[in-house]
Amino acid sequence: MGTRCRCTSLRGQKVIVYFYPAAMTPGCTTEACDFRDSIGSLEGAGYTVLGISRDTEEKLREFRERDGLTFPLLSDPDHAVHDAYGAWGKKMNYGKEIEGVLRSTFVMDAEGTITLAQYNVKATGHVARLRAALGVD
Repeated sequence: MGTRCRCTSLRGQKVIVYFYPAAMTPGCTTEACDFRDSIGSLEGAGYTVLGISRDTEEKLREFRERDGLTFPLLSDPDHAVHDAYGAWGKKMNYGKEIEGVLRSTFVMDAEGTITLAQYNVKATGHVARLRAALGVD
């Protein structure tokens, strides 16, 4: 059984939710490992980090184990959560327009209000830029 996450279980917590295209691909691995390497300072500043992709629970388990990821990775195979956040849509991929995951990050305050929304972020350097925007060392 995979990790289940209910919004009510996050009440009173500041949350960073990031959407990524596919586990174990180069860009997504870079981004996930950057979150992993920053988890101490992010948690120290009161943030809970959640990663969301369309991957299966099994692939997410392999990804967590392979890269020592210490935060939850959630499966959204029908992209319903992606749709709710606007993290699914048209994008360019090698010069072709396709529909897919828009690499995006959302920061919510303890009341669940989105205080920062970043769309079409680049995997490399994203976490460092996010930490700077949040004032997290």
